[in-house]
Amino acid sequence: MFRPVCWRFAHSFKWNGFSSVLHVTSLGCLSFSTTDPKILEFDSSTNLRIGQSKKVKSSSRRQVSHLVLEHFDKQYKEELGQLWTKARAVLLDPQCWQYGLMLNRFAKLDELSHFLQVQGFSSLLSQECGSGSLRCMVHHTQNRFPSQKHQPGHLKQYYLLNAASLLPVLALGVEDGDRVLDMCSAPGGKAVAILQSCTPGLLHCNEWDSERRRWLQQTLESFIPQPLKDAIRVFNLDGRVFRQNEEGAYDKVLVDAPCSNDRSWLYTGQPEQGALFLQGRAKLPELQKELLSSALVAVRPGGVVVYSTCTLSHAENDAVVEGVLTSCPNVQLQDLGGLARTFSHRFTFAPDCRYGLLVVPEEGRTWGPMFLAKLKKH
Repeated sequence: MFRPVCWRFAHSFKWNGFSSVLHVTSLGCLSFSTTDPKILEFDSSTNLRIGQSKKVKSSSRRQVSHLVLEHFDKQYKEELGQLWTKARAVLLDPQCWQYGLMLNRFAKLDELSHFLQVQGFSSLLSQECGSGSLRCMVHHTQNRFPSQKHQPGHLKQYYLLNAASLLPVLALGVEDGDRVLDMCSAPGGKAVAILQSCTPGLLHCNEWDSERRRWLQQTLESFIPQPLKDAIRVFNLDGRVFRQNEEGAYDKVLVDAPCSNDRSWLYTGQPEQGALFLQGRAKLPELQKELLSSALVAVRPGGVVVYSTCTLSHAENDAVVEGVLTSCPNVQLQDLGGLARTFSHRFTFAPDCRYGLLVVPEEGRTWGPMFLAKLKKH
């Protein structure tokens, strides 16, 4: 049964690929996929040496849900035209997906930073984009590191992500001392990005689903030192209640809304599961409008709300923002053209997005899907 709460679908993927080994004294042995048969390797004494890759066998590779694919084909061909053809090819080939490494400013990074530089990684962010101390490294090819394991009392060095998912955080523009609500926070990547970019006065991270809330808490524990945790609180609430209890309480609110996550939904496995997802999909736009409306009540006059999803769906993106703007006369849409221009060399943006930005994956620039819109309350 579909439940209208703040959660998103998440799947992990395993596939064939070449892997290499990065040894870091404080973290042990880590593997990542790479197309380069030669890689740099740290041994336990932190000396560099050249290592050879070895083939890693894949286990039970996820299958495409043809029911979901047919649904996407029908909808997105009409909405996106040729852009869907390009995005479709990327979404059906997980081995080509690119990943960014958001570096943890609170961890020791000297050796890792040098390693990434030697491997050809470059910085996604420049000073012009207002990212503060936020750092994300990307590679022009598919070159994936593994997720580091959670170790109580130890900070991770990096967070793996779709680099386009940092755009909502950049659009939110959090500054030191701001009171911030991350309304649908799990698994916690955007909350971590906020804390990497600045030091907010308070950061309230909310997640309704209990299991995902534990995931969120573990993410925060893995990246944030104890002194900073005093400014962070984790809630377990339906995001729609903030309009009742927290009117005008925040300077900035992020609504990374539950959505029909295109990357995950394509790999739902059993046909019955895909059918349930599609049945629930029709209910998402109404929930998304309610969450965004709740955020606009919770933010103070003059404050900013950023709404984001990881779907290409017009009904969950532009249509949601349009509906809320129609019903909220004291809210004004903010221009994101400058952000698009800053990242036009990295991301492919759909040209016909009226109310925000839509990143569409294509070959060589496989970032996205990611939609974001910025609203200001008067």
